[in-house]
Amino acid sequence: MKGIILHGGHGTRLRPLTHTGPKQLLPIANKPMSEYCLNALKDAGISEIAIIIGGVASNKVEEYYGNGEKFGVNITYVSQDEPRGISHAINLCKNFIKNEKFIVFLGDNIIKKDISEYRKEFEKSEFAASILLCEVDNPSQFGIADLNTDGSIKKIMEKPKEPPTNLAVTGIYFLTPKIFDVISRLKPSWRNELEITDALQMLLEENNKIGYYMITDYWKDTGTPNDIIHANKVILEDMVPYFKGSKEENVIIEGNLMVGKNSLIKKGTKIIGPVIIGENCIIGPNAIIGKNTSIGNNSEISKCHIEDSIIMNGCKIESEIKIKNSIIAFNSEIKQSHSDDKVFLLGEGTNISL
Repeated sequence: MKGIILHGGHGTRLRPLTHTGPKQLLPIANKPMSEYCLNALKDAGISEIAIIIGGVASNKVEEYYGNGEKFGVNITYVSQDEPRGISHAINLCKNFIKNEKFIVFLGDNIIKKDISEYRKEFEKSEFAASILLCEVDNPSQFGIADLNTDGSIKKIMEKPKEPPTNLAVTGIYFLTPKIFDVISRLKPSWRNELEITDALQMLLEENNKIGYYMITDYWKDTGTPNDIIHANKVILEDMVPYFKGSKEENVIIEGNLMVGKNSLIKKGTKIIGPVIIGENCIIGPNAIIGKNTSIGNNSEISKCHIEDSIIMNGCKIESEIKIKNSIIAFNSEIKQSHSDDKVFLLGEGTNISL
């Protein structure tokens, strides 16, 4: 069995974070969100993975993952010139898949559940496809599955105005090569895209069986800044503490803390976990790093109070302000002299000085 990770799209809902790179490389707990997808496939025993790239700075994807060797997998890159739908992207991998069953991950989906058992069940099944469903509060924002009275899938539809159920079709699909024939006959949707929900519905209409598994653990489509901040919180809560750096005297640490190599926590600093701090960071003096905060490599943080936020690699913050519910992208700098509470959404290389 092989795997596919979709790594394209424009990420418009995440701008300005996505002006300089793909959304799937934005870090959650100091790791690109698409790496969680890759690890899920690897943990399920899949080592042959195609990554579909396109959009802004797609070369950064190849620079990060390379041939996959350092992640224990083999990666093939497939280019999608424009975001023309999930089905279009899958069809580009027809030669890569050949006659094998395969799993598709949307690169911005985070799932806590190990999919190994789903993979084993699907391999043994006669289903033309299987999907993961999750109950959501806003079903009109997702592809939705409707069920028959016997529990089988009745219909699959894309973002209906009046959803018949709250069962969202997550961005994780178990497919067979039958899907390629269906995609070849699909017509573009009103969005001018080849929708995966339309392809699945066509499978149903042609008397193919589609299975499903219900997700009761955490699943998140990280399409907005708030989604990313929430996913960061959930992942941090499950991390095992480690401390590979050093600290000065008069440092207070409460809760789980993860600190990378060569990072220094200076005097007068208080950290309330869960918090992750990358490598080669200087934290403090006199900083407060509150719960659910991620700080990337090579960052310098002093004087400020940060909580429920993501600070990416190479950032410098020297200010007596409180930063909360914020995402500050790579190599940004903040210098302010007043102590007002702030919520930031800053793109890469932003400089603020007041």
